[in-house]
Amino acid sequence: MNRQSGLSLVELLVSIVIVGIAAGTVLGVFSTTTGSSADPMIRHQAAAIAEAYLEEVLLRPVDDPDGVDGEVARADFDDVDDYDGLFDVGARDQFGTPIAALSAYSVSVSVGNSSALTGVPSGDTFRIDVLVTRGAIISYRLSGYRTRL
Repeated sequence: MNRQSGLSLVELLVSIVIVGIAAGTVLGVFSTTTGSSADPMIRHQAAAIAEAYLEEVLLRPVDDPDGVDGEVARADFDDVDDYDGLFDVGARDQFGTPIAALSAYSVSVSVGNSSALTGVPSGDTFRIDVLVTRGAIISYRLSGYRTRL
């Protein structure tokens, strides 16, 4: 009895097809992962921008300290309601200076009276909404409350 070792042509073709399908699947997963790997970073940047703007507003007093309401320049904002209607194309620092690396984002702030907090009069409660967008891909909203009390 003479036994030969090796692969037949059919076995070789079947193994090539299986390896080809496996390689195609793995490369497809790599392509999908690589194509969307920047999304988490962009979302994190949007969240950080929204948090910075919201913190800036929340740290201001409710009542205007100098008695002059409606300051126009961001560097002059000294109370919560000065931020109502703020719209920045490109994120900026608290003095209004653009941050070049974050120029693709837009930020809008709205401030209004709220009755959401139980036991606090609506005239003494303000809701601050910060919306950060980057094109049509990212839209991140963050809200907070500030009371006069």
